[in-house]
Amino acid sequence: MTEDLAVLRVSVVRRAVGLGAMLMLAGLMLSVALFRPPADPLWRGFLLALGAGVLVLGEAMRRATGRPLRLTREGLFDSDGRELARIDEIAGIDRGMFALKPSNGFTLRLNVPKPRAWAPGVWWRIGRRIGVGGVTSAAQAKAMAEILTLVMAERREAGEGGGGA
Repeated sequence: MTEDLAVLRVSVVRRAVGLGAMLMLAGLMLSVALFRPPADPLWRGFLLALGAGVLVLGEAMRRATGRPLRLTREGLFDSDGRELARIDEIAGIDRGMFALKPSNGFTLRLNVPKPRAWAPGVWWRIGRRIGVGGVTSAAQAKAMAEILTLVMAERREAGEGGGGA
């Protein structure tokens, strides 16, 4: 097992607030559908389905926010060992104010497209982009992005310098 260069965890408070908001939304939709139903049965069915969908999404978020992300010299992984991206697949990092990225996070641009995947509140991957952040700590995400930038620079120097230091 390789050494972790950075770990991105979701704090208990952020996790509770995020999950609480999801549960409140689901509860609101389900209570309207059950106790103050609209006249049209289609709207009632829509609210029931939407409320159930938010509950399912909340459960997915609960599981995802319990697994921290680990940055190693090999790549970015979740705590279960699921690979998000290897270092040699990363073309760049976007973390500016106007970058398309999750809140409190950054976006990785990849050399090769990867299958779609999503861990609600923590990361998403679509094609050549991986967004990291959401309910995560902004300070931890910034530190991870900076360390990742340094690791990528070391790899580039080693590759261009014919073996490096």
